Amino acid sequence: MPKLLQDLSLTAVIAGLITCLIGISVSAVLVIEAAQSLGANAAQISSWLWALGIGIGISGVWLSWKYQYPVSTAWSTAGLALIIASAGHYSLGEAIGAFLICGLLTAALGFLGIFERIFHFIPQSLTSAMLAGVLLKFGISVFGSLQQSWKFVLSVLAIYLISKKISTRYSIVITVFTAIALCPFFIDFTILSLNWSMAQPVWIQPEFSLQAVLGLALPLLVINLASQYLPGLAVIKSYGYPPKVNGILGWTGISQAILAPFGCFSVNLAAISAAVSLDTQAHPDPQKRYIAGMSCGLFYILMGLFAATLTSVLMAFPAILITILAGIALFGTIGHNIALAFQQSHEREAALMTFLFSASNIQFFGIGSAFWGLLLGLMVHFLFKLKPQVT
Repeated sequence: MPKLLQDLSLTAVIAGLITCLIGISVSAVLVIEAAQSLGANAAQISSWLWALGIGIGISGVWLSWKYQYPVSTAWSTAGLALIIASAGHYSLGEAIGAFLICGLLTAALGFLGIFERIFHFIPQSLTSAMLAGVLLKFGISVFGSLQQSWKFVLSVLAIYLISKKISTRYSIVITVFTAIALCPFFIDFTILSLNWSMAQPVWIQPEFSLQAVLGLALPLLVINLASQYLPGLAVIKSYGYPPKVNGILGWTGISQAILAPFGCFSVNLAAISAAVSLDTQAHPDPQKRYIAGMSCGLFYILMGLFAATLTSVLMAFPAILITILAGIALFGTIGHNIALAFQQSHEREAALMTFLFSASNIQFFGIGSAFWGLLLGLMVHFLFKLKPQVT
């Protein structure tokens, strides 16, 4: 506890808050839609959000403290898309059973060390290129928002650049609070009157069927590994931290399995949002950034406990505010990973293919461009390693 209090900093707490906001603001509505599509009632939908918040939050706090670097956890947006698309084929109980099986399989891949061997086989230039490609759209979206409200965007950008020049450590903190304060002057923004109420967990009896295992559990596992764990581990590695692959997969999988009967469809390593907590803006000392991961977890727990209330708060924030803050918070990570990706001249061709494909945002078989971009990059990488035979 003395170490925790000594390492505590406002910048790390704000980084954790932004990480949490990015993780839930975009797809909180999709959680509700996915639960509804499976026939869940209002109490069960609230239970889904409770289970996600508790599972993601506790695992994030525990892993960040255990490994002493930010381990930001999240749910899978791509997984939500799969659930919504598959909803007509399974009952709510069968879906819950599939979530439980998916969690157990994730834990097995982690604790048995299977996924770690695959991850260490991939060159860092390609994982950095993949991550930079995935994050690129968030940086571009800041400038794309100029057409919507150029005065607001330029004002926030100016504040960010000036604060960055004055104090790199507190630039994001200053930008966040100033951007919120500027909202009423540039865009429609109404502060809602809140009705605080605690969410209640509801047990949903799991049902197991081969159809749900093959059609939902296994595809959900593949999507989580490709769209969450691979880029999430890549961003941890890119900042010089040892990616504890076995423990991260194992404990997140266990968390998902335990809370699946209450609606927890995934507890994954955060991919895009994790970069905010790992960057120097969280804290200049890499040994003290774990506070950002723990803070993110605590905010997720609050979301779970006050699911309905906090969801309404998130929906009240203008979408452009979240877009701009997310993009600005990721500027440093985008630049950092582009530099790592193209550092080695002999790997630039493969890194370029990975970067461009990952940035394309296309999907095949429900799996996003990050996985396919990395796969293409590996093919190019090994093609260029082949020595031509001279006859």
